[in-house]
Amino acid sequence: MTATAPPPAASAPRATPVPRVPLLNRRGALPVGIAVVLGLAVLSLFVGAYDIAGNEFGGEMIWISRVPRTVSLVLAGCAMSVSGLILQLLTQNRFVEPTTTGTTEWSALGLLVSYILVPAAGLTTRMVMASASAFIGTMVFLAVLRRVALRSALIVPLIGIMLGAVVSAFTTWLAIETNYLQMLGTWFMGSFTSVVRGRYEVLWIVAIIVVIAYFVADRFTVAGLGKDIATNFGVNYNLVMFIGTALVAIATGVTTVVVGFLPFLGLIVPNLVSMARGDNLRSNLPWVCVLGVGIIIVCDIIGRVIRMPFELPVSMILGMVGAAVFITLLLRMRRDG
Repeated sequence: MTATAPPPAASAPRATPVPRVPLLNRRGALPVGIAVVLGLAVLSLFVGAYDIAGNEFGGEMIWISRVPRTVSLVLAGCAMSVSGLILQLLTQNRFVEPTTTGTTEWSALGLLVSYILVPAAGLTTRMVMASASAFIGTMVFLAVLRRVALRSALIVPLIGIMLGAVVSAFTTWLAIETNYLQMLGTWFMGSFTSVVRGRYEVLWIVAIIVVIAYFVADRFTVAGLGKDIATNFGVNYNLVMFIGTALVAIATGVTTVVVGFLPFLGLIVPNLVSMARGDNLRSNLPWVCVLGVGIIIVCDIIGRVIRMPFELPVSMILGMVGAAVFITLLLRMRRDG
């Protein structure tokens, strides 16, 4: 009689892997991000060459200089980040933002013209002229895109950079002829050192722009899919493009008048958020604002600390960080084919 082999043991059930949730999509991540940015903003109030705690005028200096500077950092960070996000959706290109479309160069041209034509004008007049010039420049850029065969995503920012270089060259020549070259250099510097009470309040317009962008977010997202798809969904494509261009122009013009150029901020932030959360503008908008404000405050603190009591312009720090992110995006696009 032969012994029968025992039945094989039942294999243990294989555990199903738990999908990893991206950091920005985790529950409670947004409040934590807001809390971190608020902490950075408070830290920014106490960073600088002037000793706030050990001087009898420290409290007054906070309200004259430090608070306006921190508020302008928050508003400028929101302005350029949201502008980059809107432009990237409207042009369907990841490498587009105000400094790679020539929008900032056109804004500087309008600002220079305001000094030439109306030397005694206030900030509001300069903002209107800079925004109008930025709007014209952005419309020129979009019109050129419609007439050029785009075989690569890199063609779009290259066209914008070339247009911006032409406008910048003309602006420089005009500044030399009118003795405003030194003032033009300060605009290109992109620094918050001159921001004090009474010279930053126009930046509050940016808050209105962010609110409008939030309510029109669905239409921007649909328009980014192309004119035919937007029309099929009942969206007035030309009107949405006009509104988006106007919002970007106003935000860029206001920021240029108050602080100057902030390169690559509108490129870095929307790409980082989109890679983590997709391309829905309405759901991404809070994260774009939080991340943009956090990056610009960190860059400003580094610029104030690294050579204290002197300051490095924020544009220099942003330029280095933005160039690194831009190269990383290019390499990633090449790797993905």
